[in-house]
Amino acid sequence: MDDSRIRANEDPLFRLKPVLVTGATGYVGGRLVPRLLEAGYRVRVMSRSMEKLSSRLWADHPMLEAVKGDVLDPDSLQGAVQGCRAAYYLVHSMNPHTEDYVKTDRIAARNMVRAAAQAGIERIIYLGGLIPDEPNLTHHLSSRAEVGRILQSGPVPATVLQAAMILGCGSASFEMMRYLVERMPILITPKGIHNKVQPIFIRNVLAYLVGCLENEAVRGGVFDICGPDILTYRELFQIYAEEAGLRPRLFVVLPFVSEKLSAYWIHLFTPVHASLARPLAESLRHNVVCRGNCISRMIPQDLMDCRATIRRILQVRQEKRVETSWTDAGLMIPPEWEQIGDADYAGGEVREIACRIRIQAKPAAVWDLIVRLGGENGWYVADGVWRFLGRLDKLFGGVGITRGRRHPVKLSVGDALDFWRVLEIWPSRRLILVGEMKSPGEMLMDFQLSEYGTRSTELKIISRFFPRGVVGLTFSVFLIPVLRWMCKRMLIAVSKRCSEDHFQAPEFFKPTTEELAWRKVQKKG
Repeated sequence: MDDSRIRANEDPLFRLKPVLVTGATGYVGGRLVPRLLEAGYRVRVMSRSMEKLSSRLWADHPMLEAVKGDVLDPDSLQGAVQGCRAAYYLVHSMNPHTEDYVKTDRIAARNMVRAAAQAGIERIIYLGGLIPDEPNLTHHLSSRAEVGRILQSGPVPATVLQAAMILGCGSASFEMMRYLVERMPILITPKGIHNKVQPIFIRNVLAYLVGCLENEAVRGGVFDICGPDILTYRELFQIYAEEAGLRPRLFVVLPFVSEKLSAYWIHLFTPVHASLARPLAESLRHNVVCRGNCISRMIPQDLMDCRATIRRILQVRQEKRVETSWTDAGLMIPPEWEQIGDADYAGGEVREIACRIRIQAKPAAVWDLIVRLGGENGWYVADGVWRFLGRLDKLFGGVGITRGRRHPVKLSVGDALDFWRVLEIWPSRRLILVGEMKSPGEMLMDFQLSEYGTRSTELKIISRFFPRGVVGLTFSVFLIPVLRWMCKRMLIAVSKRCSEDHFQAPEFFKPTTEELAWRKVQKKG
C-alpha cells in the first residue's frame, strides 16, 4: 500500500469529507472514480445527467455520493463542492454542441474558482494539455493553458497536470491513430507528422491523479506528465502498425495540407468528430515533450513505454474490457417534443412509424438481441443501408456510424451506439435511442418489450422524427418509407433469430399516448 493511501486511511477527517470529481462520466473521470473508491476515499461525483451516473458499475458503491450539477451553473456547482476536501476538475467543452468552447471553458473555470473558495476546500486537481514553449499555440492548447491559469488564480491551491497525448483503450487520440493506421496503408499527412510527442499510458495518468490528492509537494504546482518515450508521430504510428500485425505504413508528407483539411480527413475516416479532430490535428504543429518530469520523483511509479502500452491496449480491446470511451463524454439532450404533454401538438408535427411483432420467446431472450444492436454486431438487416446512411452523415458533418459501441453486448445510459446514443434503458422492457446524426430534424427510436401469454413476447419499434423547417419536411418524405421498411425487416430478423419455426408477420399500428410517454412509464416502473 502506498504512503498516500495509508495517510488517507489514518486521517479521521477523510471519511467525513468526500472528494469531488467533476466530469465523472467522461473518459478520464469514469476511470478515476473507481480507483479513488478502491483506495478508500469517499467520492462525490457531479454530472449533468443522473441517468448516466446511475448506469456506471460503481454507481451503487457505499462510499459514493452522486449529485446533479453543471460547471456552467454556479449555484449547482457551489452545492456540489460544499463539504468536500478536494475537487478534481476534469471537464472541457470541446464537443459538437459547443460553438465557442474557449469562452465556455473560461466561464466554467471561473465558476470553479469561486465555488472552491466559498466552500473552503483544500485543493483543486486539474488535468490539462502539455503546453509547449513555442509561439502561435493552437486555440485548444491556449484554452487548456488559460483554464490552468484561472484555476491557479484563486485562493485554493490548484495542481495542474499537463499531458501530451494520453494512450488508452477508448481515448480519442488512440482511436484516431488506430483507425487511420488500420484503414489507410498510405497516409497523406502535413509536415507536422515529423514533430515529437511524449505519450503517456492512461493507467499512469490515473496514478498521478490519485497521488496528487495527498502529496503536499505537488500542491499548487504545474507538472508535465509523460511516458518514457519521445517519438515522432510517424514513429508512433509505425509502432502501432507493428504491434497490430500490419505492414509498415507509407507516409506522403505534403506541406500544403492544412490542419483544417487534415481534420476533415480524420472526420471522414475515423469515428472522431470534426470538432475534436481539428484540435488534435492542429496539435501536430508543435513538439509536445516534457520539459522536466520532476513529478515522477514525487509520485514514483513504473511508466510504461509506448510499445508496451499499445500492446496492452490491443489486448484489452481483444478481451472486450473497455472501461470508458471518449464517446462517453457529452450531454444527452432529449428532444423537447418527446415529453408527451399535448397529443395534438405531437401528432400534428412528429412523424411516427410504429410496428410490432409477437415472438415465440421469453422477453429476456429477445432483449439479449436488442441490446446487441449496432457496432460490429450490425443491425440484423440492411447493414449496407446503415453504412450508407453513416457515410452520408459523415459527409454532412455528423458523427457517422464508425464510432460503434463501447462493449459488444452491454449497454448503459449515455453509451454511443453508431450515430445513436442510449437515452433510457430498462432491462428486458425498453430501450430508447436518440439520434445524433446530422439531419434537418430530431429522431428517436424506441424498442418496447412486453410479455404476451406465457411463452411469447410482443416487440414494438416506434421511430419518431421531428422535422425542422421546409428542408426537414421534405427530408421526412423520403425518410418515412425507409424507416417503415427497416423497422419491419428488423422485427422479422429478430423474430427469426429467436424462433425460426414460429414466425408471425409484423404489423403497423397507431401508438397510444401511454406508449409514447416514456417518462411516465419510468415513474411507474
